[in-house]
Amino acid sequence: MSKGKAPVTQAVRVLREHKVEYTEHLYDYEDKGGTRVSSRALGVPEHCVIKTLVMQDEHKRPLIVLMHGDREVGVGLLARQIGVKRVEPCDPKTADRHSGYQVGGTSPFGTKAAMPVYMEASIAQLPRLYINGGKRGFLVGLAPADVVAILAPTPVNVAV
Repeated sequence: MSKGKAPVTQAVRVLREHKVEYTEHLYDYEDKGGTRVSSRALGVPEHCVIKTLVMQDEHKRPLIVLMHGDREVGVGLLARQIGVKRVEPCDPKTADRHSGYQVGGTSPFGTKAAMPVYMEASIAQLPRLYINGGKRGFLVGLAPADVVAILAPTPVNVAV
């Protein structure tokens, strides 16, 4: 997908609706390549590429976690910080159903179901971040303040 025109996804529509200045970045998606592949393709630190993870609590209530590409989510830490017993990743089909996106192309913007969003607090300190634009092989670059303004995420400290 690295050649051609960027897609107009639901995420792009949300960014346009909020009049956010963003850049479009297409790259060749690799299955299970994750942020390592996209950061290399864009020539940016993996720490600045943000993962959108669809998870669920012990009652199967979905939630989104935004995490640095080079870090993992401490699910026990997250559960304690948000006041639930357990948090675990959703299986891909369930994640797709909640988000309306395909795993590997999940954006936090314009999800099918409204879900609480939790963001690793240090993401807000980045000068610029790159996050999925709603399709595999497509990231958008924007200011962390714009992510905060649109999503109103709850900051958490759960990176491991």
